[in-house]
Amino acid sequence: MDVILASASPRRKSLLSMLYSDFKVMPSDIREMVPKDLSVEKCPEYLAQAKAENVSQGREKSLVIGCDTSVIIDGTMLNKPRDTNDARTMMNMLSGSVHKVITGCCICYMGKSYAFSVTTEVEFFDLSEKEIEEYVATSEPYDKAGGYAIQGKGALFVKSIHGDYFNVVGLPVAKLKRAIDEFLSTEEMKQLIYGDKAQFH
Repeated sequence: MDVILASASPRRKSLLSMLYSDFKVMPSDIREMVPKDLSVEKCPEYLAQAKAENVSQGREKSLVIGCDTSVIIDGTMLNKPRDTNDARTMMNMLSGSVHKVITGCCICYMGKSYAFSVTTEVEFFDLSEKEIEEYVATSEPYDKAGGYAIQGKGALFVKSIHGDYFNVVGLPVAKLKRAIDEFLSTEEMKQLIYGDKAQFH
């Protein structure tokens, strides 16, 4: 079975290699827009499904995995910082507070799809102005939702974490493995894959 990761993230690519030794990387080119009435907690799952379904068009026999990660604090979604000032603002918001990291995932195969979200709560220490200035002066914050990398120097800010660490990195790989196994083992999916031979699998 061909597997496609609909994301350009090197972190997701590394994590997915725990499940598959061979897969293709094919980022979606959709505009990341969500319905105005959609809650911020549902946005990652919505975008993950949009990305996966976009890449799966014409590739129904490939297993396509779409993902989207958001950092949310007090109902506000923090995207990737636009510049140093934006990164500084985000760090000040996260300092001494608990925020949510939500990763939405979607699996597409044989014209069917299944989407889910995983939430992890992360608490930051109170950050000094010096810590924030030193961090935003690095290149680390600028391609990360929420403006920090927990797998990098951003780990030095984390007081506690409740939930899946890898979800914060960008891919809840343990949940994803179980979701894929369950998705492919449904009777409907077995019939699509194996046809009349489905009863033997």
